[in-house]
Amino acid sequence: MLRCACQRLTAVPRQQGRNCVDTARLFSVSASRRADFTHAVIGGGVVGLAVARALAERAAAAPLSSASSSAAPASASSVLLLERHSDIGTETSSRNSEVIHGGLYYGADSLKTQLCIRGRQLLYAFCEQYGVGHRRTGKWIVAQTPGQREALEKIHAFAQSYRGGRASLEDDEVLPLRWVAADEAKRREPAVRAAAGVLESLSTGIVDSHGLMQTLLGLFEQAGGVLAAGSPLVKITPLGSGGSGGSDDDAPGSRGWQLHVKPADADEETVVTAETIVNAAGLGAAAVHNMITQRDSSGNSNKEPPMKLYYAKGNYFSYAASQPRVTTLVYPAPEPGLGGLGTHLTLDLAGRIRFGPDVEWVDDPTNLAVNAAQLPRAIEAIKTYLPGVDASALQPDYAGMRPKLLPAGGVAKDNKAPDFVVRSEPGYQGWVNLLGIESPGLTSSLAIGEMVEKLVYSS
Repeated sequence: MLRCACQRLTAVPRQQGRNCVDTARLFSVSASRRADFTHAVIGGGVVGLAVARALAERAAAAPLSSASSSAAPASASSVLLLERHSDIGTETSSRNSEVIHGGLYYGADSLKTQLCIRGRQLLYAFCEQYGVGHRRTGKWIVAQTPGQREALEKIHAFAQSYRGGRASLEDDEVLPLRWVAADEAKRREPAVRAAAGVLESLSTGIVDSHGLMQTLLGLFEQAGGVLAAGSPLVKITPLGSGGSGGSDDDAPGSRGWQLHVKPADADEETVVTAETIVNAAGLGAAAVHNMITQRDSSGNSNKEPPMKLYYAKGNYFSYAASQPRVTTLVYPAPEPGLGGLGTHLTLDLAGRIRFGPDVEWVDDPTNLAVNAAQLPRAIEAIKTYLPGVDASALQPDYAGMRPKLLPAGGVAKDNKAPDFVVRSEPGYQGWVNLLGIESPGLTSSLAIGEMVEKLVYSS
C-alpha cells in the first residue's frame, strides 16, 4: 500500500531529481509573485484526497495551458492539500458504513445518481488495481408491509428504466437488481425477516475506507502533491480587480487566491497562494464558502446571507454475538423524510456485524459521542428485519456526521431531495465549490475527483 509522510505548512522543499531535497523556500505573501501552487484543495477527507490526486496526476502529466493559467507554479509540487486536523480522513470519511452504494435512491436527473454509479465503477477497478480491501457483498432491501413493497417496486422500476446516458443496454450493469424469491431468501438468510419481499442490489459492496484514503494519499504525493496537515484556514482572499466589467479578468480570483493558515501552536499566520482552489471541506465547507462570499474584493463585509449546513448525526452499534449469522447487507425499505436510509445491517471485511446509522439532528458537527439513549429505538428498528437479534449483545460503537443542505424535514424548491453541489462558483474565477457531500460521497469520491478535474481544466 502506498503511503507518504505529510509536512508542516511552513516551507516547501525544492526537489532535485526524484528523491533529493535541497533548501526550503518560504511561501510567497505577495500577489505580484508567481503562485506557490497551481491548485489548492481544502479538506483531506476521501473526496478531497480523490480530487487532489486527480489534479496532481493531471498537472504532473500536462500543466495548465497559458490560456487558463497566468504562470507556472513556483513550487516543484503543483497541488497543495490543506487539512485542518493532524491526519487525513478523521471526520465523515472514517465514520460511516464503508458501503459501496449502487445508486438506487436519488432520482434519474440527480448528480448523486450519476456520480454514485460512475464512482462505484471506478472504485471497484481502483481497489482491484491497488489492492485496497473490498468485497462485493450485495445488499438486500427488505419490505415488511404492502407500502414498503410498493417502495421497492418503485426502486426496481427506476433501475430498469435508468440508462445513465446510454441509448441502450446490452446488460444490466448500470443498476443491477433482482427480486429474491421467498424460498431462496429463507435458504440464504434464514434469520432475516422480509414479509413483503426482498430486492437485491448486486453491485453493492464494502470497502476499507482507511486503506482507500492512504492509497489515494500515496498516489497524490507520488505525483508531486503536498499534504499540509494541521493547517486550519482562517481567511481566504481572492486576488483580482473584482470589477464590474463582466470579463473573467475582472472576476475575484482572476489573479489567484491567498490562503491564510494558522495552526493552533503557531504565533502567526502563514499565507500561501494558488491559482485555483477547491472547497472539499465536508463538515467545514460552509465555513470555507463564507470566508469568501462574506467579504468583497476589498475585504469589506458582504450583505449576502451566510451559507448554513445542517448536521445529521448517525449512531452506530456493534454486535458481539455470533448468532444470528448474516452474510449480506440488509437495509429496510426507504422512507421519505428520514434523512437517511434507516438503521441497517452492515458488515466489515472480517464479517463482523454492525448496525446503523440512525438519524439524530444536532447543531454541533463535533458532537461525535455515541448517544446511548438511541439504542432502544435502534433495537426496535433492527427487530423489524432481524427478529432474533440478541439485544444484550448490542453496544454503542461510534458516530458519524452528515452535512446536509436542508434541515430536518426540509424540501428543496423543486420538491426533490437535496443533491450534491459540485460547481465552478459563479462570479469567481478558479473556485470549484463542493457542498452537501454526504452519502454516497465515499462511493462517489473518484467520480467527483474526475468531475472537478474536468471543471478546472475546461475553464
